[in-house]
Order: sequence, then structure tokens, then C-alpha cells
Amino acid sequence: MSDFFRRVDRLPRLGIGVSTEYGARAAGGGLDPAELRRRHPAFGGFLEVGVEIAKGLDADARAWAAAGWPTTYHFLDLNLDEPEDFDAPWLDATRALLDVLKPAWICGDAGLWHVGPRERGHMLLLPPVLCAEAADAMAEGVARLRDAVGLEVLPENPPGHVYVGDLHLLDFFARVAERADTGLLLDAAHLAIFQRVAGHDPLTAIDGFPCERVVEIHVAGASSFEVDGLAMIEDDHTTAVLPDTWAILEHVVPRAPNLKAVVFECERNAIEDCLPGFERIARTWSAGAR
Repeated sequence: MSDFFRRVDRLPRLGIGVSTEYGARAAGGGLDPAELRRRHPAFGGFLEVGVEIAKGLDADARAWAAAGWPTTYHFLDLNLDEPEDFDAPWLDATRALLDVLKPAWICGDAGLWHVGPRERGHMLLLPPVLCAEAADAMAEGVARLRDAVGLEVLPENPPGHVYVGDLHLLDFFARVAERADTGLLLDAAHLAIFQRVAGHDPLTAIDGFPCERVVEIHVAGASSFEVDGLAMIEDDHTTAVLPDTWAILEHVVPRAPNLKAVVFECERNAIEDCLPGFERIARTWSAGAR
């Protein structure tokens, strides 16, 4: 048995939660996570805090942490496959924020958050090159960060409009998980976008994916648009969830015995607009558990 399957038993079951990042609610009309927890505790089980070290934590994240409510830490500035990204200043700052948030684990889109040196406020995200060499380098980064901070690190399949490489996205992350002996964060919305871009059905290649390593799942809305006649999909965190995303969630949940958390990424929407999505997630998880 891999060590992961012993470690995962020690992780808490967080339930259903919501994501945030610096200034999400300040943009206007966004969800107040503390209000969600008060009014609908079943949907505000935890807060996934997206963090750029250069920005730190906003008032909502700090208030949540001060209340002692559960969190996860979602990095927004780390290329897992680049050893130089694990520099001492970044690790020291990360450890300081982990001391504030006390998260259950670390997660983050496992792609390219920057090209070249890390810069303030970059927020660039590109998918990884889908090849074995890149997967192995990413696995080394997952293990490196886990050892450095003493928390589980769950790599997440990132979104993208264009992908390069010879591996299917799910096969890429299956290799990362095996080489790093780690759990995974499966973003169902990102996977739905990839499958459509690649011309696949929503569940293509999922039979070979290690669902038993899925610890967390993301659900989010997306919107279609065109650029010079090319149809594309934007992962915009609205409440309009694609049917393909729901199909992926409903397929994976019953096959994910170590699932501990599901996030509805809807932080820039009013609570009332988010409730149908939360309710469907809850029904799906309940039915899958049975």
C-alpha cells in the first residue's frame, strides 16, 4: 500500500465549501463567506483561500481564520515543476500565512503561474506541457512542498484554451499522483473545458484515472465566447455550471472513497444565486456516498 492511503485517513472531512481570493467580495456583489456559513452552514463548511504571497490575505480571509473555521490554502504563484520557485523568501512567507490560516492541506492549479521570474501581481496561469517529463518534474515539486511545510499538497488540473503534449490531461495527473504518492484535486469544470477543447466526451479517459486519490473536487460555472470565429470556454466562476461539469462530478463522486471536500467556486456571485449549485452538489455527494 502506498503511504498516501495511510496519510489520507488522517485528513479531516471538510464537506462543502466556497473559495475566495484577495479582494473577491470587494469587486461588488460578491459572496460574503462568513454570511454563507451563518445562513447556510452546510454550504460554508470551509473556506478555500487563494493566495498570492505578494498580496497576502484580505479582511475576509483573516476574519475567517480568526474565527477558527476550517480552511484550505490554494497557492496562486507557484510553478511546482520549477525548483527555483521554492526559494527561502517564498517558503518563509508561505509558512507565515499557513500559521494564520491553519489549513487542512495545500492545493493549487498545477500549471505555469508565471513565465520567467516570479513577479508581483502576475496572475498568469497556463496549463502544463502534457508529457511524461513535465509530469515527473511536477511530482518532484509536490513532494518537495509537502516535505517543506508538513502538509498534504493536492495538485489541481488547471484550465486552458490550448494544450500541448502527447498525454491526456487525466493521464498526466495520474502519473503525477503515482510519482509523488499524493492525493489530487480534480477540477470538474476545468476537465470539462479540456475535454471539449480536445474534442472528447466529458468522461473520456476517466476509467484510467485514480479516483481513489481524489481528495477534493471543484465545481464552477463557465461561459462560451468566440475569438475570430473560434469557439472557446471561459472558466469564469459564474453559477452557470456546464452540463459536462455536472456529468463529471456525478461520475467521479461514487468512485472517490477518499473525497473530503467539494468547493463551489462562486465567490463573485450573490449567495441566493449560488444556492441551487450548492444544493445540487450536496445531493450528488449524498447519492454518491450511498
